[in-house]
Amino acid sequence: MKKVLFVINTLGGAGAEKALLELLKRFTPDRYEVDLYVLLEQGELISQVPGYVNILNRDYTAESVLSAEGKKKLNKKVFMRLFTHGALFKNIPYLIKNAVAMLGRKKIYADKLLWRVMSDSGMKLNKSYDMAVAYLEGGATYFVHDHVKARKKFTFLHVDYKYAGYTRELDRDCYLDFDRIFTVSGEVKSVFDSVYPECRNKTFIFHNLIDREEIYRKSELPGGFSDTYTRKRILTVGRLTAQKAYEVAVDAMKLLKDQGIKARWYVLGEGELRNKLQQKIDSLGLKEDFLLLGAKENPYPYYKQCDLYVHATRFEGKSIAIQEAQVLGCTILVSDCSGNREQVENGTDGILCQLSPEDISRKIAELLGNEEKCREYGKKATVRISDEQGDILKLFEIA
Repeated sequence: MKKVLFVINTLGGAGAEKALLELLKRFTPDRYEVDLYVLLEQGELISQVPGYVNILNRDYTAESVLSAEGKKKLNKKVFMRLFTHGALFKNIPYLIKNAVAMLGRKKIYADKLLWRVMSDSGMKLNKSYDMAVAYLEGGATYFVHDHVKARKKFTFLHVDYKYAGYTRELDRDCYLDFDRIFTVSGEVKSVFDSVYPECRNKTFIFHNLIDREEIYRKSELPGGFSDTYTRKRILTVGRLTAQKAYEVAVDAMKLLKDQGIKARWYVLGEGELRNKLQQKIDSLGLKEDFLLLGAKENPYPYYKQCDLYVHATRFEGKSIAIQEAQVLGCTILVSDCSGNREQVENGTDGILCQLSPEDISRKIAELLGNEEKCREYGKKATVRISDEQGDILKLFEIA
């Protein structure tokens, strides 16, 4: 029986974390002895980890990393970890060098700088593995590279490597040492290959796994919109972070309202920008038009009940939310950015738009005014979300 370790940064309710849960189901206990280590020891999806998976964390917080209370606990934990195993002090030269480089590029990525410290302050693992899998870039990848004994090591990339702020200097060229690298889309692979051309032949596309039957089942459960609104409903699902560009969506809703379009926009998700976004919503007089509903344990009835799904973001790897919307036959509008454009074929199974209030509002108005076209896109979306799983475990087999 093979011993396998999976490492992930947190286990909150985001796309990569959901995809990991599906992947863990493929590593069945009749063939694998599976351990899981959550680097920052927090996240609400811990209860959904398969029962046969051994969770290594001894001090775990089963609270969202995006809620106000959860963020407080996470920040406290991160602060304490700075001084664990001398992680901060040993990385001072590294932090200074990369901070200076970021200043030169006129953008500081504090989270990227801290991943190395979080990795070095992690658990000390005495066990050796046949296979170790870092399921996210950053901390999980550094931890598996630096602190795990394994015969074979694999890592996943879920984001546009350059856009997200990573560099070879930040990574200390760690990807050169992995046996295989998996990217969640062709565009993610293309960008990564341009930075690490030496890794081209050991980098493979590994699409996010989703359980379509479970999505169908949950979409039929009680839930969904609880208000009495009778006009068109627009839905977006995603964390309230800068990547998701919700401030642009709010401006687009303002334009729709000013044009007399009868619609209400709902957002499922939580994050650090909630207060700032709510202030913007209130200042534009959109309290009843753009609603932040928070994270939902079962978002699928909302997908099923909405008239239009909009995913206008700055960048993606491969969006689980778009995949879920496709499974449930939603009419889909996405911004023309990395990740999104690979998931939706413009004019065939959805529409692409520019990330501007004007273009988003114009495309929404066109779609909401053409029910026949919406039905056509929805039907084709369900066809597009083909079964990309196959015998996925073969990707992990190396002689």
